[in-house]
Amino acid sequence: MFELLKEDTKTKARLGKLTTDNSIIDTPVFMPVGTVGTVKAVDQRIIKEEFDYNIILGNTYHLYLRPGMDVISHYGGLHKFMNWDRSILTDSGGFQVFSLQAIRHISDEGVEFKSHIDGSKHYFTPAKVVEIQKTLGSDICMVLDECVEYPAKKSYVEKSMKLSLKWAQDSKDEFLKQKQRYNHRQFLFGIGQGGMEKDLRIEYCKRMTDMDFDGNAIGGLSVGEEADVMYEMTDICTDNLPKEKPRYLMGVGKPENILECIERGIDMFDCVLPTRNARNGQLFTTKGVVNIRNSKYIMNDNPIDDGLANYASSNYSLGYLRHLIKTNEILGNVIASQQNLAFYKWLIDQAREHIKKGDFKEWKNYYLSNYYSNFAQ
Repeated sequence: MFELLKEDTKTKARLGKLTTDNSIIDTPVFMPVGTVGTVKAVDQRIIKEEFDYNIILGNTYHLYLRPGMDVISHYGGLHKFMNWDRSILTDSGGFQVFSLQAIRHISDEGVEFKSHIDGSKHYFTPAKVVEIQKTLGSDICMVLDECVEYPAKKSYVEKSMKLSLKWAQDSKDEFLKQKQRYNHRQFLFGIGQGGMEKDLRIEYCKRMTDMDFDGNAIGGLSVGEEADVMYEMTDICTDNLPKEKPRYLMGVGKPENILECIERGIDMFDCVLPTRNARNGQLFTTKGVVNIRNSKYIMNDNPIDDGLANYASSNYSLGYLRHLIKTNEILGNVIASQQNLAFYKWLIDQAREHIKKGDFKEWKNYYLSNYYSNFAQ
């Protein structure tokens, strides 16, 4: 499934190749988030043919509620339902349940929660979450875990960690019991927890390694902690996870977070940031961040990003995009989302290229120093 191709000599950055039955994925990789079977405002054809993304993410919680597993089964899995013939990773729904604290109850067996749509009650167990992901047919499935809020008392973090470890083993046991569906292989990743506690993170990584998942994710970060704390926890985890397995940092994030965590040995990322921020008028460009609602762009006829001249979004001016966003035209969301996804693909491609060249750290430091100086223009 995963082949480690090169390790940087100055950092923990690395190049790899992740292979599923549906695509070959060069790592490091950023996965656009397609929560309910769509990356918001962007056609799957554009994601595949123009940007050449080989993997996207779907959400177990949301797809379970809508359209439901009967619909997904009718279409023969999520790939066919959404007309996507490359890889899909589905998260377990653990983070969504975490965000529903007021309407959920956790026990040793699983979590009972109320739908945010109609208030109906549902129950996720490790086995249920595996069953849902088997029905979805994702190439990479995730175990059920509890994402701990920040800050949290160490006593609760430790209790939660033990529960997530139990759920991880239960998830793997169920995954091995259930048959393969849709004529392609599925893989299962564990999710490391432990809050911001160094000793608990180390213990969890070692226990998760012993469970021998196909890959290992790091969860419970980017939940409000300072960036330096996130980087410290990431460093600790990658130091204690096996080199021969892919490492996935869940829900991260900002361009600077991605580059810093590539330096710390992360292979896979996902985040809603590119498309969510696009809909709010924030553009990520090769020269920095643009807040397109700013009045200074009213008469600006420059292209959105001349550093990405090969992509469709470059056909439009900053002034035109500002007009679309300010008037709430749907096309504005489409163009802005395409721009941000094009940038994230460019950023990851640049990172891989500089790891190949052996100057990743120098390039990262130079790029971020310029990126920060242009921030929020």
